[in-house]
Amino acid sequence: MNSANLPSLRDFDRLKLPARAASLVLPLLLSLLMTCLVSLVSTLMSDGLAVGVWLRSWAVSWPIAFPTLLLVLPIVRRITSVLVRTA
Repeated sequence: MNSANLPSLRDFDRLKLPARAASLVLPLLLSLLMTCLVSLVSTLMSDGLAVGVWLRSWAVSWPIAFPTLLLVLPIVRRITSVLVRTA
């Protein structure tokens, strides 16, 4: 493949969201990954490798987890700032 056909890093930078989106992107990604892993472990423990059951439990748990993270994350950040030195 010719390197002239490959996208440059500048092309990827144009696709990035603005910095203000980080307050939504972080809990979105965190909730997706967290519910994926927790529902997978829970499904494996109870039903074995039942992909349909796992996807269903993930589909139910994620809409609960994402808004919960949006509400709780600012509180957790404040508590963390009380408990952890910044420098």
